[in-house]
Amino acid sequence: MKQVKMMNDFEAYLVSLFDHRKESKVKDAMMYSLLNKGKRIRVKLLFAVLGAYGQDCRKGYAAAAAIEMIHTYSLIHDDLPAMDDDTLRRGRATCHVAFDEATAILAGDALLTMAFELAVQAGEDAKTSLAIVTECAKSAGFEGMILGQAKDLAAEQNPVQKETLLEDIHIYKTGKLLTLPLICGAILTNHHSDIENWKTIGRLIGLSFQIQDDVLDVTATTDQLGKNAGSDEQQHKSTYVTLLGVEAAQAKAQALFSQAFDCLKKMNIHKEVIEDILNELIHRKK
Repeated sequence: MKQVKMMNDFEAYLVSLFDHRKESKVKDAMMYSLLNKGKRIRVKLLFAVLGAYGQDCRKGYAAAAAIEMIHTYSLIHDDLPAMDDDTLRRGRATCHVAFDEATAILAGDALLTMAFELAVQAGEDAKTSLAIVTECAKSAGFEGMILGQAKDLAAEQNPVQKETLLEDIHIYKTGKLLTLPLICGAILTNHHSDIENWKTIGRLIGLSFQIQDDVLDVTATTDQLGKNAGSDEQQHKSTYVTLLGVEAAQAKAQALFSQAFDCLKKMNIHKEVIEDILNELIHRKK
């Protein structure tokens, strides 16, 4: 119940960020995509790190909103006809289908820029806010998530045959934005010496999360996923399932999570809150 209230309060905060903003079709599209909740995994991870250091989750509201806006912008653009050309996201029409392609592009652009408006306010002092802004830019940029997207698109034309090459794609495409909230949590609580540990954990979580996505794409239904099942095969994507098979992929995902738990054991934090979110991820069905 505590997590439910925490997330409901955060959702109310997200809505409030659009109060008194100029009305436009782009604003409607931004809110349509951002406020369609989703799993909020990155938000939960940031709040869990804050909790692990004994801090109130509200300390991370601005950073969490920034990360979620970056993530949502990436989904809007990923769904576009020039990218994955998907029609369903989080159980309803993708942004370009619900509005139009140009509006979706602008909504994604606007969410990305608004994210940095929030990131610059994320810390209690300028140095902390600057560190948050820097990490957001590095994680989302051309050497972060975007590099992963580019590698993923290239692999559609030349399918990956080696697991190490597939891992390289997803360390960037999925892992960078899943590691970002862990880093931000350490920054916001002034535990900079723990950042390398969090990067290792984030990398493990990111790869496991992607493997789960690959497995769910072939084992879950469209209704369960909230997006079109079987899309990876239709787009000729290289996945952990195509390389390893379902059972071996599931075993690898579990092994990566186990490694993440092992890394947590070495840290001087309240581990329970992080372990709770990892267990939630392990057993996710969508």
